[in-house]
Amino acid sequence: MTTTIAVANQKGGVAKTTTVVSLGAALVELGQRVLLVDVDPQGSLTFSLGIDPEDLDVSVAEVLLGTKLADDAIVITDDGMHLLPANITLTQAEESLLGRTGREQRLRVALDKVADDYDWIVIDCPPTLGVLTVGALSAAHQVLIPLQAETLSHRGVGQLLDTIHDVRQFINPGLDILGVLPTMYDGRTRHAQNVLAAIEETYGLPVVRPPIPKTIKFAEAPAIGRSVLSTARNHKGAQAYREVAAGLLASGQDTAGTRA
Repeated sequence: MTTTIAVANQKGGVAKTTTVVSLGAALVELGQRVLLVDVDPQGSLTFSLGIDPEDLDVSVAEVLLGTKLADDAIVITDDGMHLLPANITLTQAEESLLGRTGREQRLRVALDKVADDYDWIVIDCPPTLGVLTVGALSAAHQVLIPLQAETLSHRGVGQLLDTIHDVRQFINPGLDILGVLPTMYDGRTRHAQNVLAAIEETYGLPVVRPPIPKTIKFAEAPAIGRSVLSTARNHKGAQAYREVAAGLLASGQDTAGTRA
């Protein structure tokens, strides 16, 4: 059974793309077949995997508009993940989708046609709560919320949870929240620890562990077009994502058995 995860947070700069790339690479290391999906018009995921968004002949935009199939756009990355890429044309596609029937379901329908080829589909959401994010949540089985461990970073979590509640109520009742993944984490500070405790207390959300440490290695990897698991294999940041992926794999096997 394929497990689809939407990595979402409407706040930018919380390591959504880094999380998608790193988890994808870690799952491939574990022998899993992985499709990453870029639904951010900035194309950050696409660029981070060594593909120039401006050079794309077919992207997720055409797939959402129904003029191309997902198979027409998917490319294979150097890290072994498959990628459904994006570029700025997704902005125009999003505007067009506002007047289209079934706009929230189009990504799910497109991914259903290729799901049997993958064990995991991981979606990189844009830093908004618009139609693209709602479409990703509609296509997903689970949501992972990366969150910088600073006070101001968690103030918008309530808005995201409201959106998830609406998607559950009207579109995707089976959507589960995996929890909050602390990113850019400095465990030496009491402040960071207090932020995580506040998230659990305020929102009742589980914290996915281990936290992802703050390191320049994550900023360096996209310049090479690879994941941090390739550019700094033994770094503590790469190892943290490996541990998160192993936890997802263990829980995903249980969940797949339940769905089956």
